[in-house]
Amino acid sequence: MNKSATTESVAILYQADTPPAKNRIIKPMKPGGYSDSGADIGFALKQAGIDVITPVDLPDVERDLDWVFPDTRKGIADARARGATILWLNTVLFAGHPVEDVINNGMAIVGQVPRVADIYDDKLVTNELLRSNHVPIPESVLIHANDVASMSVPFIFPVVIKPVRGRGSQGVVVVRNAADLPNVLNELFAEQRYGDAIYMEPYLPGEEITITVMPPGNYILNGKECIYEKYWSLPPVKRFNHQDGVAPYNGVVAVINNSRVLNEYELETDPIKSVCRQCERAAYLVHAKAPVRIDCRADATGTFFLFDLNMKPNMTGASRPNRIGQDSLTALAARKIGWSFTDLLLNMFRQRWTLHKSTDTDTFVL
Repeated sequence: MNKSATTESVAILYQADTPPAKNRIIKPMKPGGYSDSGADIGFALKQAGIDVITPVDLPDVERDLDWVFPDTRKGIADARARGATILWLNTVLFAGHPVEDVINNGMAIVGQVPRVADIYDDKLVTNELLRSNHVPIPESVLIHANDVASMSVPFIFPVVIKPVRGRGSQGVVVVRNAADLPNVLNELFAEQRYGDAIYMEPYLPGEEITITVMPPGNYILNGKECIYEKYWSLPPVKRFNHQDGVAPYNGVVAVINNSRVLNEYELETDPIKSVCRQCERAAYLVHAKAPVRIDCRADATGTFFLFDLNMKPNMTGASRPNRIGQDSLTALAARKIGWSFTDLLLNMFRQRWTLHKSTDTDTFVL
């Protein structure tokens, strides 16, 4: 069913396929391609009165794919043919992504700029940018598959092994001693899930928190319109009940079972205030156009380091009757400031952006 061209209508995109390898580095795909959170988003927005375009006329509340379009050229074309004037990019983005064509033609977007997300999805590139701008980042080294036999470890054990283009805690392993390291590395490289290089950093034994940073914009908070001229943080969420030193993947353990928002006293402590400011600076440095989630961990002295910046945070939410208990870390943080999952989404929707063509330079600018 087509909509009027003057109606603001949003379609949610999900990841249809694994993104192309970059420099022989692979970012593994989440099963379902975020269609579950896409359906959570679509259902919540529709309940809030937003005109949500769906692939079928009467989407089933329990069928994820009834609510989302694949992020392919055909999927995007189908969404537009059904009347979508805004695309919500609940997917992994990269330079050359099919959505760039419609972005360059002025379509409104909720989400990151694809070419920017591609750059900063590389954790080593991001860490080097942040470190060079005096943001506290753990030291790290890159390890290639053919280096395992001859490598030297510049850190004291335990160490952490991570994919260069990872997704949450997938593929993250804490290695306790030098004897186990070659076996762990060889096993990861044998899987070929992450490409022919991974990286290693020191293990930080202190408290772990995650901080969602919102972009500058116009928000509704406590019933009032608030203009934020700079990046700003939602309250940090503390992670606990780690498995062998790593927060488990949310598909295995729901985050509501191993996470809580910091209390009022904790939020006012100097280390927490400081790390929030550092996360806001990090979001500024990566030109975030939508929420980013930054995982942080303290060393033995209580000093926090930013160890994982996620350009595409998980955005699941308990909006559908079959999804109770599926709030994401960002949704948990939003509740602390009085936002329901729907309020969070509506405020994200308010920050939609469009590329505008410059008549002077014949280029597009944000």
